[in-house]
Amino acid sequence: MLLGKYHIVIFKEGRSGSRNLRMRGWFGFTACLLVLALIACNVWLWRAWLQARHLDENLDNAQRVIEEQRRQIVNLAGRITSVSQDLQRVQRFDSKLRMMMNMEKDPAEVGGSPGDFSRAYLPLHRQELAARKMQDFLSRLSESVRLEEVRQQDLLRALRENRDALASMPSIWPVVGFVSSSFGGRSSPFGGGSGQFHKGLDISNRMGTPILAPAQGAVTMAARDGAYGNSVEINHGGGIVTKYGHMQRWVVQPGQWVKRGEIIGYIGMTGRTTGPHLHYEVRLNGVPVNPMRYILE
Repeated sequence: MLLGKYHIVIFKEGRSGSRNLRMRGWFGFTACLLVLALIACNVWLWRAWLQARHLDENLDNAQRVIEEQRRQIVNLAGRITSVSQDLQRVQRFDSKLRMMMNMEKDPAEVGGSPGDFSRAYLPLHRQELAARKMQDFLSRLSESVRLEEVRQQDLLRALRENRDALASMPSIWPVVGFVSSSFGGRSSPFGGGSGQFHKGLDISNRMGTPILAPAQGAVTMAARDGAYGNSVEINHGGGIVTKYGHMQRWVVQPGQWVKRGEIIGYIGMTGRTTGPHLHYEVRLNGVPVNPMRYILE
C-alpha cells in the first residue's frame, strides 16, 4: 500500500487546468528517509560541535591551570633553593665558629642539594615524580633546620661562656682591599725562583689605608723587621699572634692594649715588596695558619 503509485494534482490559482504528477511510493519513502537522515546528521553535527567547543574550553582552562601550577612550582623551587642556600651559609658560619671555639665538629648535613626543580618537573608526565621529590627534600630541609636550631643553641651557650676568648679571635678583616696573594704555595712575586710558601695574606689597597686590629690583644712589637718593613705584632692570648708587615707607619707602641677595630697603622710598601699592600699573618703557637680560618665573612 505505502509503496504503491501516487498521483499528485497541482492547480494554479487563476488558471484553468491542472498538472498531474505521478510518483511511485518507494521514491517518496526514500525521499522522506533522506530528509530525516539529513535532519539527523545536522542534529548530530550540531551536538558534536557543541561538545567540541566545550572540550576546547575545558582544555584551555586545564592548560591555564597547569601553567599556573608550573609557575607556582617554579617559584616554590626558587624559594626552597634560597632557603637551602641560607641554611648552608648559616651552617658554614656555625662550623667556623665551632672551629674557633675548639668545639666538636658539626655532624653531616641532612638537607642535601635541592637540585634543579625548575627543569625536572616542567614536563607534564614528570610533575607527580617532581612533587614527590620536592616533598622529600622539604622534609629533609625541615630536619636540617631543626638540627641547626639545636646546634645554634649549643653554640650560643658556648659563646656566652667564652666571651673573652671570642673577643681575642682575629675575626674581622684587618684592612679594606682585595687579596692579591693567598695563604699557601705560590710563585715568587720577584721572579727568578721556584714556588714558595706564603705564610699569610697580602691585601692590596692605596697607600695610607687604615689597618685595624682584628681582635683585642697586647702589642708585643712595633718596629722595622727586615723584609717585612715596618711591622706590628699583637698577642691575642690562647697562643694566637697576628703580624702586620710593609706598613707605611704604625700608631701603637709595645705593651699597648688594643681593641678590635682600633687603628694600629697604615698600608705602605716598606721592606721587600712590589707595591702597597698589607702582609697579614696569623700564628697559632708559633705556626703560621690560614687567616681565613678565623675571619667571619
